[in-house]
Amino acid sequence: MRVLSGVLISAVVLACQPKAEPLLDTDKTAMRAVTDSFTAYVVTHRDSLAAAQYVESATLMPPNHGVVQGRAAIRAFIAAFPPLSHFTASPIEIDGRGDLAYVRGTYHMTFASPPGRPAIEDHGKFLEIRRRQNDGKWLVVTDIFNSDLPAKP
Repeated sequence: MRVLSGVLISAVVLACQPKAEPLLDTDKTAMRAVTDSFTAYVVTHRDSLAAAQYVESATLMPPNHGVVQGRAAIRAFIAAFPPLSHFTASPIEIDGRGDLAYVRGTYHMTFASPPGRPAIEDHGKFLEIRRRQNDGKWLVVTDIFNSDLPAKP
């Protein structure tokens, strides 16, 4: 009897929990704008502004590199990244509930090359988890990206 009562009480409590609201179109538009700003900041070497798109304790998981933990370390990673002449990121899917969302998309980047040398390009995919902050901004909590190109031997 106690087990049945416990199950019934748990079911009632769960049923009474408020449901998280789906993302609004304005939230999705804001996240797309953050992505566009991020790519512009990286190309123009505004590393601090690019890193400001992440929460203080964010995790970045780049390809062929260890985990980069925290906004300061992410800023240093971005600052040390080879210069880019072109960088776009295109969100394909943005979804979530309440204050938690994800952005899945693709990227294309062209590394700056010295005169007379061919440009090096890369393209691949990314997945970000974002959390809405008290001020309404959607900052990145976790970010992973990887290339679609085969690894070089």
